[in-house]
Amino acid sequence: MKIRLGYGTGFQEADVPEENIIKIVEQNDIADDAKASGSVAPQSVADILWRALANPIGTPRLRDIVKPGEKIAIITSDITRPMPTWEVIPYVLEELAFAGVSDEDVTLVFALGSHRPHTEEEQRHLAGKAFDMIQCVDSDPSDCVHLGVTRSGTPIDITRVVAEADRIICLGNIEYHYFAGYSGGVKALMPGASTPEAIQANHSMMVEDAACTGNLDGNPLREDLEEVLGICPVDFIFNVVLDEHKQIVHAVAGDVVAAHREGCKYLDKLYRVEIPARADIVIVSQGGAPKDLNLYQTQKALDNSKHAVKDGGTIILVGSCREGLGQKTFEEWITKATAPEDLTRRIREEFRLGGHKAAAIAMVMEHADIKLVSEMEPDFVRSIFIEPYSNLQQAVDDALSEQRKNLADEPTVIIMPYGGSTLPSVR
Repeated sequence: MKIRLGYGTGFQEADVPEENIIKIVEQNDIADDAKASGSVAPQSVADILWRALANPIGTPRLRDIVKPGEKIAIITSDITRPMPTWEVIPYVLEELAFAGVSDEDVTLVFALGSHRPHTEEEQRHLAGKAFDMIQCVDSDPSDCVHLGVTRSGTPIDITRVVAEADRIICLGNIEYHYFAGYSGGVKALMPGASTPEAIQANHSMMVEDAACTGNLDGNPLREDLEEVLGICPVDFIFNVVLDEHKQIVHAVAGDVVAAHREGCKYLDKLYRVEIPARADIVIVSQGGAPKDLNLYQTQKALDNSKHAVKDGGTIILVGSCREGLGQKTFEEWITKATAPEDLTRRIREEFRLGGHKAAAIAMVMEHADIKLVSEMEPDFVRSIFIEPYSNLQQAVDDALSEQRKNLADEPTVIIMPYGGSTLPSVR
């Protein structure tokens, strides 16, 4: 079978024996499910957002929660996230206005986490028309209220404007997150509006087996975050699910845990794809530019593919990486390591944005070999513990040959053309 995977602005092609392929992992078509159940999908973003706000999960409507004169903190994502705050915030403000809340009592807080502060232009872009209606500020790790410590030792330090608010509302988009399970929900508050010390304490748990993509039950990192709710409650969330083009296709509102879980279920219907079994070889791509400009971005597809490969198997990662590694801290960590285990050891002691992705790649290496089809210099790729290729066909032929030496039967193959979005799950 001829396969064709996105690679930069073009493609990489290869012939793979059809009898070896056990699954091609692509987004589920949920339109047929909606028709079968007799439901009619919303026709506009406005329909999707209003329907969620009018039918909150686990709470009354937002307009019935807030009261005139209360100070309201609305936390949303920063500029590094795909959350379209400018589309969502007008609907929240309309609910607040219906309840008699004055714009003067509302603050929109951009959750920086460990990221840099925004420029005024970036804040204006994120807030849209709301920028001139309400106060807009970045979370401030230097001005937090210490509320306690979780059982795992994470300090509960919340930026003051949020900690001192009468009501807290969290916005966000739900997508797969490779150690918190999913984005969204409480993550806007914690660690989004917290401190580097809280991030270090919580995110150091990313090396635990249960802290992985698409997993919430028993995920120590997620449980640690949600423990914060007992001390700093969130009154309401409004989360959206985006498609491949970053357009809103679903929304949930209400309780910070219950509504979030329903949003995760919808994401799973769309992007969690059943596979019959893990395969000896997984061929995965981000889908081409701009998602594979560098290894830092392409890592997301690699991390999802680990759920489809057998222990001792081979992952063929296809991404042009024409801009190299793509992030300064990521480069520093991965180039200074003498072995993959150096990275997992380091992340336990020092969580750093960028370094965490280097550690995530090292964690994949514990279970599978990685072949990278890219534009990067071969000797450099070898120096970061990955086998380099410029041609997908050669990588496929080598992987098949190597796996045949260790197997009684023919190697099985799974193909993931859009590995950054789809999550394989054994049936």
